[in-house]
Amino acid sequence: MSLAQLHYTAPTAGDGGSAGRFAAADSAIPGPVRAEAGPLLAYEAPAGTPERLSDGELRALPVAFGFSALSDGSHLLSRTVALGAAGFHAHAVHIPADAALPGRLLPVAAWGAAGWLSAPPGRTLPDPLTALALSGAPGGFSREWLGDFAVSRGPWLAAVLGDIRRTSEDPSAPQVVLVERHSADVARWIALAVAVLPREYAERLTFTTYTRRPGSAAHRVVGVLPQDAPDVRDPRFRVHVGGGPHPAGPAGDPWAATAARVWRHRAPELFRDAAELPGEPFAAGPLAVTALGAGIALGSEERAAAADWAAVRPYALDEKRTQQLTDALTVPGEDRTSAECAAALRLLTALDGRAPASVTAPLAALLVTEAVRGGDVTLEPPARSSFAGAAGEHAVGTLVAELGEDLLAELTAGATGGVARTVQLLRIARLLGLDRTDVLPGVVRRLAGALLADPEAGACPALPDLLDEQFDVRTALLGELDRLTPDDPAGAERLLSRVALPFTGTQALPHLRMCAAAPGAKARGADRVAVLHTVLRAAGMSPFTEPLVLRTAVGLVWGEDTPTASEGLALLAETTSDAHRTAGTWRRLVDAALAAPADDEDGPALAHDVLRGFPQETDARVRACLLLLDFAREVRSGTAEPGWAERVRALRERAEPVEPSVRDHAYDAVARRLLTPDRPEAELFACAHSGDEDLFAAYGRAARREEVSALLRTDPGYAADCFAVWTSHPHAGAGWTRTRTALLDEVLRPAVRALPPQEVAAVEAAVESGGTSRTLDAFRAWNRPSRSLGGLGRRIAGRVRRG
Repeated sequence: MSLAQLHYTAPTAGDGGSAGRFAAADSAIPGPVRAEAGPLLAYEAPAGTPERLSDGELRALPVAFGFSALSDGSHLLSRTVALGAAGFHAHAVHIPADAALPGRLLPVAAWGAAGWLSAPPGRTLPDPLTALALSGAPGGFSREWLGDFAVSRGPWLAAVLGDIRRTSEDPSAPQVVLVERHSADVARWIALAVAVLPREYAERLTFTTYTRRPGSAAHRVVGVLPQDAPDVRDPRFRVHVGGGPHPAGPAGDPWAATAARVWRHRAPELFRDAAELPGEPFAAGPLAVTALGAGIALGSEERAAAADWAAVRPYALDEKRTQQLTDALTVPGEDRTSAECAAALRLLTALDGRAPASVTAPLAALLVTEAVRGGDVTLEPPARSSFAGAAGEHAVGTLVAELGEDLLAELTAGATGGVARTVQLLRIARLLGLDRTDVLPGVVRRLAGALLADPEAGACPALPDLLDEQFDVRTALLGELDRLTPDDPAGAERLLSRVALPFTGTQALPHLRMCAAAPGAKARGADRVAVLHTVLRAAGMSPFTEPLVLRTAVGLVWGEDTPTASEGLALLAETTSDAHRTAGTWRRLVDAALAAPADDEDGPALAHDVLRGFPQETDARVRACLLLLDFAREVRSGTAEPGWAERVRALRERAEPVEPSVRDHAYDAVARRLLTPDRPEAELFACAHSGDEDLFAAYGRAARREEVSALLRTDPGYAADCFAVWTSHPHAGAGWTRTRTALLDEVLRPAVRALPPQEVAAVEAAVESGGTSRTLDAFRAWNRPSRSLGGLGRRIAGRVRRG
């Protein structure tokens, strides 16, 4: 096959322009192709090139050897050399679209072809690629030379290959710029890369070994001299300086890293072997498997890629290559990562039952060792079948001797990795057949406590597997969790919402069953007492026989909240006081009574029942608070013994610091009772003379209630009685005087003045009936619109008193 050629040179003095000219061109090459080829073939000598050059200096100038894509889908393979500071000659061959080079040569292989001309031809010559294909010449890049170059560029090799891979796959990827002093070294870089690239990518990779302006070049890979290198921070480029600073950190591309190691080991034939294995282009797995089989040491990320590839395609390798792979994966080393261990486990799972134990046992032993000593709590132990046969038993015996003592010691002391680590070690101990009898109780106790303290840790994926595999651990752990649940029912409920613990078998587990039922019961209804009944039924036993279920139920339903007084009464009615005493829930009943609002009459009723049911459990202060509430109940029911003011003051002193709601219960009960017409007068007298400001305040609040206002408007006798009381006891003290005066002005006067005349007359009749004519005169004087109480009020009080 012969390809059309063209020759392009620098303009001469008589050309009348600065652009180059075609010195010779095959007539088969269309005009648009020649027009597009001209700028691609132009050459700009390095900056500072002298006008006159010796032959040696001329040969030392860079060669622009390139493979360019044209807009019609065809390609141009060219070689441009300098003829001086401004002169050049380009020799190119045109490769039509969808055509390949003779012998399916890769473009870079033509670098050293003998047929390239450095001057316009004087006669027709065979094209250089046909001559190269027929001669079989390697273009000057022997395996040895490329191997030497790969070793010399070892620190940069993976990074360069990775960037060339990306620019081959993605046209929008940054252009790769190779900074070398010699264009031949750039060509060697290209040769290293295309030997690794999949064939279809290698044939399409555009490049030039030299340019002065990388940003203007249309090639994916370009070579530049050091003085023309762009800024490494420019996002348009990926700049690699041969002999410059070493790249920092790993390449992050296992395919490129593996290819670099293969080149450094001078084994390019492995690229062909890897290409025969199944896999996507640029998949690291086939190349890594091939390299490991050839004895080339790889990094952890590359070994993981090999293991993952083989795990998906265990059929792709024969027994020999599988053995080579597992041998390479089990070589001792300290750089093994969690990702590699996980990949090795997937490979072992794929090989289980397919490969003999001589292959699987070493890999399984490695995983067990890494799990115990590596600290990766997510690494699962291998299946027991991986240790089948004599080879497997021998491997287990070796593991027990090496790891058994340390494993049991860590379980005994408490695994530092939390729940996941404990689960992992228990599973490995079972796998190795270690005797866990002595350590299991302590392990289960710590494991249960950790699960309740941090329910999120219960989401450990291996926990259900542990409970499924080991009956003794499941029984002990569920029993311990059930024992601890009454003290932390909320934690157990959260744990069960994250982990489906197996409630099978003969274990009762009443507390755990309640925790499992609680979310559904809460979702179905807002009545907390009804939820309590549902949860208690889930326990499967009565609080009478197992009082602690009461503690668990109360904790599940109310959590940190305090029950209302009515809920407290219902709780107390559920069972005996002995059950609450044993369960410790009597404290919740006390809290419910003390937290009852002042208008909640269930609070005093609950306090009465608590005092009767738990006479010895409360301390002196709490008992005084409960007695205050019970006293309020007695006052309201009319069963309180005389001496209310003194008793409420004495109980309050013992209850300090008293809860405001408790104080208000007692004081409000006394105040409201003193506002009734059938009040004991002695109690009113004691109240007026008590000097208790809180009692006066409660009396004032009670008198301002709507119920009192309604009575004042509708009951003339009640209005007359209030006038008599609120004008009495003028010498009882400043507190009482201030309170009664305010009530006369702010409560009684507005009510009376709002009455029609006939109702006012009825009030006056009631005043006179309850007192004397002097009392009536005092009432009328008080009720005159123009007068205020002030000094007149004192005279009225005197008249009422004298009357």
